[in-house]
Amino acid sequence: MAESADATGSLADDDPSYREAVVDLLAAIAYGEISAFERLAEDAKLAPSLADKVDLATMASGELTKVHALHDRLRALGADPFEAMAPFRDALDEFHRHTAPSDWYESLVKAYVGDGLANDFYREIAAYLDPETRDLVITSMEEGTHAVFVVDRVRAGIADDPRLGGRLALWGRRLMGEALTQAQRVAADRDALTALLAGGVDRPGLDLAALGRMFTRLTERHLARMGELGLDA
Repeated sequence: MAESADATGSLADDDPSYREAVVDLLAAIAYGEISAFERLAEDAKLAPSLADKVDLATMASGELTKVHALHDRLRALGADPFEAMAPFRDALDEFHRHTAPSDWYESLVKAYVGDGLANDFYREIAAYLDPETRDLVITSMEEGTHAVFVVDRVRAGIADDPRLGGRLALWGRRLMGEALTQAQRVAADRDALTALLAGGVDRPGLDLAALGRMFTRLTERHLARMGELGLDA
């Protein structure tokens, strides 16, 4: 269980550095949802059937609907959502360029494993936020029922062609490596996000031991998702 901070709802108003960190975090999540929508809509072209195409397109639309609440919160904090998202475009777009799927099954694994890893990371950070922002972040990370669709399709594909499992397992490992690299890049570029994790005088944060435990939890959840897909991590 993550170490959490009992932040007050007015913290964003009282602490400018905390407000800056929250704006950065919500902006990163919002642009992540937009880029996920674009990617899933594009990947739907790889679908082998019309039913699969509709299912993936429905997943894409679900990502976009989450953006509005994030933008509303950013405006409430006095930030322009589009200006706030701009610093995160290069890193997230680069991640998607480096992890462009070559076929239908790779697109499904990326949607499930890659997005799941990002969601887990943001849930961990949410423990250090004020209650209103924490609830918004957690709500934005909800996966919905379409995760079942991804698991069913990947497992069926491996049953039809067992060799597929080895290739997708390697793909899953690559996704995790690329995701961690990009997360480190974003954190290094945004001092406010780094400060959020480090904490402050009246706001607990992560020491090295807690940071290590967080990454252990992220790894364990990644391994669990790979297992749900029938893949060896």
